[in-house]
Amino acid sequence: IHSMGIEKLIPKWQDLGIFTRLLARSATGQPISIYTSHYTKPRADAPMHIILVDNGRTDQLAREHFRKSLACIRCGACMNTCPIYRRSGGHSYGSTIPGPIGSILTPGRDLKTYSPLPFASTLCGSCSDVCPVKIDIHQQLYRWRQIIAEENLLPKFKTIPMNIAGRILANTRRYDRLGRMARWWLLRLPGWMVNGRWNPWGKHRDLPDAPRDSFKEWYAKNRRHGS
Repeated sequence: IHSMGIEKLIPKWQDLGIFTRLLARSATGQPISIYTSHYTKPRADAPMHIILVDNGRTDQLAREHFRKSLACIRCGACMNTCPIYRRSGGHSYGSTIPGPIGSILTPGRDLKTYSPLPFASTLCGSCSDVCPVKIDIHQQLYRWRQIIAEENLLPKFKTIPMNIAGRILANTRRYDRLGRMARWWLLRLPGWMVNGRWNPWGKHRDLPDAPRDSFKEWYAKNRRHGS
């Protein structure tokens, strides 16, 4: 009994050699792996059954921005190069298919449950660069993030700070004024407060000392002096 996804069908027998070589070289760097088997017909003493599984694949095919993800040949190249996967491992994704490719396939099954997965990426694009079938993985991750935001599935601890940051960054005077206030406090607060438990980044390293002037202020002074 052989079970396979409907996206694994290829047009012709002659095309198989290309995919076999592509898979082994991209997965393990070998000309061919021992996990490749060929069955051409049933044995004389037993039938052979081939099960074609949909399981949401046609839904993914209907999504214009994500249908190319079905071209995946499961080589794992995107996982090997992904800085997030290399640090966290496969089980941290909580889905059958981990890594960058899993983060664009799994949300199509249950967007609410797996909405954090597209954010488990730096969007560096390394996954797209190494993909042998040229799936634009990091672009699809970014598109899933947009959809999650449009569906209001982002947690409050993300939306509230981002809305506040958006208001600050949208107004130059407000940004400059709050920047001066932040630098003033950072220069005067004790280190245990700046790098306390509320600051996850500060658990393992100290924030650098805040400059007295922003780059904008420094540039204005030095430009005025002709230096």
